[in-house]
Amino acid sequence: MQQILRIGLIINPLAGLGGSVALKGSDGVAAQALALGAVPKANQRMQQALALLQPYAQRVQLITAGGDMGLQLAQAMGFTAHSCYQPATPSTADDTRNAAKAILAQQPHLLLFAGGDGTARDIYSVVQDACPVLGVPAGVKIHSGVYGITPHAAGRVLQQLLDGQLVSLMAADVMDIDEEAFRQGQVHARCFGEMMVPAEPRYIQSVKMGGREVDELVLADIAAEVIEQMDDELYVMGSGSTVAAIMDEMGLDNTLLGVDLIQHQRLLAQDLGAAELLAATAGKPCKLVITLIGGQGHILGRGNQQLSAEFIRRIGKDNIIIVATKTKLKALAGRPLIVDSGDPSLDLALSGYYRIITGYRDYVMYPVANPDLVE
Repeated sequence: MQQILRIGLIINPLAGLGGSVALKGSDGVAAQALALGAVPKANQRMQQALALLQPYAQRVQLITAGGDMGLQLAQAMGFTAHSCYQPATPSTADDTRNAAKAILAQQPHLLLFAGGDGTARDIYSVVQDACPVLGVPAGVKIHSGVYGITPHAAGRVLQQLLDGQLVSLMAADVMDIDEEAFRQGQVHARCFGEMMVPAEPRYIQSVKMGGREVDELVLADIAAEVIEQMDDELYVMGSGSTVAAIMDEMGLDNTLLGVDLIQHQRLLAQDLGAAELLAATAGKPCKLVITLIGGQGHILGRGNQQLSAEFIRRIGKDNIIIVATKTKLKALAGRPLIVDSGDPSLDLALSGYYRIITGYRDYVMYPVANPDLVE
């Protein structure tokens, strides 16, 4: 007789709202983000993870919260599901915690949730080590090690369980940062505890490396190479300390955790949201300069949701310039760079090998992964 996998399901429907409108997070600013035109995508992210389980629907039982915190999506996708908690509208962090308590009482085999680091903290406050968990990344801040590297990767872990493969468990950090400091360009991260997650390094992300790259000479060399290549086009400068070094070399103010627009080494606009970026670059030749998140390898989909799928499609793969120190690339231990734009077809189109700028006249070839093919 085949075993039924009982999965607790929690979606924070407001997760990630602040990212596309340059608010650097969603904690306490969901209403503002919606007013600025942000579109909720957490349910869409969870749908991508659950899609891999639809062939196993007869062997999956979902225990969830009502409405857009889980039940609505589960039923629409054809899963056997029941709600054990009815959230407020709109839902709050209290609803996440209360849903976790109600689901935990139903003794699930694993708790699957969609959100960001704030959601992981809320889940941890209730679950701790009582039940294995797995996060589907849907927030702006994803520093915690409890998340799949993409929604699809989280689904692959559950697929392994249903296929009868041995899946070990490991302790992973629950991290979060001070969002007010984050909006001022400062990262103050803190570990709040550990939860048990599937020990699948191919699919579960590493905790982000802390601190700045300290090799000033390497950063200056990278900056010199990028600046020498610049022509008459618009340049969108992504977030991160490596890109910040390029801006510093040009003597320009930089939004460390945002997106800036320059041309002819002059600053045109700072800290643009997704809609502002589309408007500012419409009909104009444009290139994008981005770097990776140390330890994780993400170049799209973590902290830079201002770089929308529409924008990336418009500029094209050939106009993406990736910069990184060899130290950061070596720390990935051969794992590919990850694109997680929220659009699987775009992620597929972006996969392949890229020439990464690692110094002055210095490059390495490195793969960027299509998340659907991460093995």
